Amino acid sequence: MQEMKQSVKQMLQMLPEYCLVGLITFGAMVTVHELAASEIPRAYLFRGTKETTAQEVAKLLGLGLVQYKRQAGMPGPSGTPGIGRFLLPYSECDYTLESIIDDLQPDRQPSSRKQRLVRATGAAVGVGVGLMENCIPGTGGRLMVFTGGPCTTGPGAVVGLALEDSIRTHRDFEKSAGVKQFKKACQWYESLGRRMAGSGHCLDVFACSLDQVGVAEMHDAVSVTGGVVVLAETFSHEIYRKSLARLFELDENGYLQMFFNATFDVIMSKDIRVSGTTGPVTSANNKSPLASEVELGVGGTTSWRLCALSQATSLGMFFEVAASHGTVLEPGQILCLQFQTQYQHPSGQHRLRVTTVARPWAEPNAPEIASSFDQEAAAALLARQALFRCSQEDVFDVLRWIDRILIRVASKFGDFTKDNPASFRWPPSFTYLPDFLFHLRRSQFLQVFNNTPDETAFYRLTLEREGVQASMLMIQPTLTSFTFEGPPQPVLLDVASMRPDSILVLDTWFMLVVHYGKTIVEWRKAGYHLQPDQDAFRELLAAPVQEATELLQGRMPVPKLLECDQGGSQARFLLAKLNPSATHQSNQGLTNEIIFTEDVSLNVFTQHLCRLAVQT
Repeated sequence: MQEMKQSVKQMLQMLPEYCLVGLITFGAMVTVHELAASEIPRAYLFRGTKETTAQEVAKLLGLGLVQYKRQAGMPGPSGTPGIGRFLLPYSECDYTLESIIDDLQPDRQPSSRKQRLVRATGAAVGVGVGLMENCIPGTGGRLMVFTGGPCTTGPGAVVGLALEDSIRTHRDFEKSAGVKQFKKACQWYESLGRRMAGSGHCLDVFACSLDQVGVAEMHDAVSVTGGVVVLAETFSHEIYRKSLARLFELDENGYLQMFFNATFDVIMSKDIRVSGTTGPVTSANNKSPLASEVELGVGGTTSWRLCALSQATSLGMFFEVAASHGTVLEPGQILCLQFQTQYQHPSGQHRLRVTTVARPWAEPNAPEIASSFDQEAAAALLARQALFRCSQEDVFDVLRWIDRILIRVASKFGDFTKDNPASFRWPPSFTYLPDFLFHLRRSQFLQVFNNTPDETAFYRLTLEREGVQASMLMIQPTLTSFTFEGPPQPVLLDVASMRPDSILVLDTWFMLVVHYGKTIVEWRKAGYHLQPDQDAFRELLAAPVQEATELLQGRMPVPKLLECDQGGSQARFLLAKLNPSATHQSNQGLTNEIIFTEDVSLNVFTQHLCRLAVQT
């Protein structure tokens, strides 16, 4: 509790003067604190077991549905219902707010050690949504949830109070155990997500607990509103503290680096249709003849809404050729696409960014199609589409769908002799696509073993909003080797790259692993780096950590930095990402390391792909 209060106060002090802030606390009850200066602090209590509508919040708090519009750099007018009472610029309520935070105490512990704490997280989020709907409808804002455990009562509850009732796992979903409670909580947060998207507000979740807290249930609400999820073990953990500080960093002009209440429109030539988009969006329901009947992602429209976005926010667009019957598309004829993004800047300005691209049509089998293929962008789009399908289908079916697409691409663009797998060759622009999809199939996005539902939701939410470069790091991490033989070199993501005299840096975007080989570990234990004549060894030990620290900069949430030794328990984080070219079942005895797994290697995967692609 103390670490959480301290971090929240530090965050508030980073806010510009014009930012409105409010405070809602929850335990068994939900408390809305009035921040207006008064001799006697006032607070309003809501039952934690009850679903509260926006109308009920307005009635109980004495609010009116008054539209609030803030001028650039100016706080809201005092006296407006809600603003001036529950939402104020931090500069006007800093003493009152910090006094309330300092005086916060945890709820009484349960009478039995066999019970969890009573947390009405879902009810608190519902009250917060209602408060923002009444006070600042149509104006960008963030509803930030700080929680140290699962919701155990009221709407959105994910587990009961009794400790003997374990929180749901992926295996429970396979057995349909606990699905009823899970679906009920998901429906509650889905309804809140739709309300927040309609008002232009986003939901952020900072979950600091050794146990799950219910991020999987909140997934849809966070996704459609463009919010952020941060998972950490405690409120004193570096990941939580640095991520919170990074979220509120200011630019060179003193404005927050976040944008709100955006609309995204796409305009295109008559012979092309938009099938949909993937990312932190909701449909604006702009029914248009330019919207394809074949929907991929969020489709059926040519306009979408984004409640919150940053400079790193990325959308994936899907189009289809829809030339009318009898229309001939001449090669070289130009098709045009225009993307219009209108958003609210933290200064209060509404800005419009327009991007227009033109591309020539080509014949169906023209060589330009293969030569202009972007395999990294294709892998990122396939990953997004796979995650979207995971919400509607079993993971096994999604894996089969990825395999079928790869086989069709290989059959169409590969160079081979029929029924001769050894003759198969990829064009240069397709060379790495099988590698990308091989690692995607093995990634934590599709393989949920050894991950909790909360962790899976966190990984998928992050991939949905990042661009191609970040997505490729998540799908196929990079591996860099540090040795005495020369400067750092990128090496294959393979178990064969593990050498006893090298230090490896694995970058998965979510985690940076510095792995020390056996010989390096022995030298370090012997204290060679402490000897004055061993400058080279000291530099070798310091260089990987320095590079990993530099890679941490600019990422949100902040990744975890882990150092481990070859043969140690934490080396499993590296081994899980490597291609198992040498296993306990193979006869490759020359390698320094093997992986105990029954997964197929990239070589076997590629051989099966070639065999299926060349079949008559």
